[in-house]
Amino acid sequence: MVVIKTISGRRVWDSRGNPTVEVDILLENGAYGRAIAPAGASRGSREAIDQRDGGSALRGMNVKKAVANVNEIIAPAMVGRTFSDHAAIDAAILALDPSPMKQTLGGNATVAVSLAALHAVAAAKSKPLWQHIADHYQRTASIPLPEIQIFGGGAHAERRVDIQDFMIMVPGAKSFDEVMEITSEVYFAAGSIMAEKGRLSGIADEGGWWPVFDSNEEALETLVAAIEKTGEKPGERVAISLDIAASEFGNNGKYRLALEDREMDTEALIDMLGDWLDAYPIISIEDPVGEDDPEGMREFTRRYGDRVQIIGDDYLVTSNELVKEAIEFGACNSVLIKVNQIGTVTEAVETFLTAEKAGWQGVVSARSGETEDVSISHLSVGLGCGQLKVGSFNRSERMAKWNECLRIQDVLGADAFVGGTPIANTWWGKKYLK
Repeated sequence: MVVIKTISGRRVWDSRGNPTVEVDILLENGAYGRAIAPAGASRGSREAIDQRDGGSALRGMNVKKAVANVNEIIAPAMVGRTFSDHAAIDAAILALDPSPMKQTLGGNATVAVSLAALHAVAAAKSKPLWQHIADHYQRTASIPLPEIQIFGGGAHAERRVDIQDFMIMVPGAKSFDEVMEITSEVYFAAGSIMAEKGRLSGIADEGGWWPVFDSNEEALETLVAAIEKTGEKPGERVAISLDIAASEFGNNGKYRLALEDREMDTEALIDMLGDWLDAYPIISIEDPVGEDDPEGMREFTRRYGDRVQIIGDDYLVTSNELVKEAIEFGACNSVLIKVNQIGTVTEAVETFLTAEKAGWQGVVSARSGETEDVSISHLSVGLGCGQLKVGSFNRSERMAKWNECLRIQDVLGADAFVGGTPIANTWWGKKYLK
């Protein structure tokens, strides 16, 4: 049992220079937790809503209202109360704002309180955060396989290319540290290739290289070339993962690739992505069609669900109910888990467990507007979910999370890493690759 002594919110700043909410929770026994709310640029229409002040100041992005909700609504309702664990604190948050999209308090307020409570309860139990998560949910902790962005596009790079994330995964690595080493080589090889072609133009929101390509497929070709330049054979230890983020360039089953001045319907988009699957070593695709295109998602899953991981992000927004519907409908076979998309840790974990029970994969993910907060590294490890998506191999708000996994691996050992064999011999190959 824990008793909350103080809850205090403050305004801090995220990786895009926008205001966000930080919360400190102090328990009567002296245990303490702190967390910061991230923010997304590419957002599903049904995800939890950040409370922003609007108006002209700070581009309407100020969070004084959300901070006030923490200090003037949440804190008075919870200070002095006894709770059994972090889940009970989350239940109290949800009693104050039961709306699915957290319209009353703001998702940025609720997620900061929820994550801070998770840290505080772990501290009260004198456990590392990942260990508390594993113990509370009766999970076996493991070191996740990263998805790491090499090129950023879509809403993360002023739509210089239409596809949002061109990433690599290294299931063939024997440790998290080896993934970092291989990724470093690929990342800088990609930058070198771009420089040689006169296409190097800085970095995008999540640290990937800013795309200067003439087509979306050119990014794929360059990524394969970067993998090869490091001496790796694409599809052996290293493979490609894509976040299409199709909602960003599609509406009502119509899609426009602005870079190529090309319009297509759902069928044509699915065919194009299918051609990419045939041509490149792609093992994971996120949001291949728009969130308003359920029939398209089901058709993509029907065609390719036996050979590639199909992740729902904007399509599912970490919603337990939407995941249940998608499982029954036959759309997707994996879910992206973003705590701030749903508003509390408890709701996010519930969604993950529902997906896992159905045989889906779960990928814990950061947002494009991030901070030094490393909660999601611990969440991924503690749940033993197997995958973590943070962004690129650049910028401290990204590297902080990768580095935290390295520290945890020092405790758990390299044997706790989920990779370790060539892709064809892993569950990736057996389940998703022909």
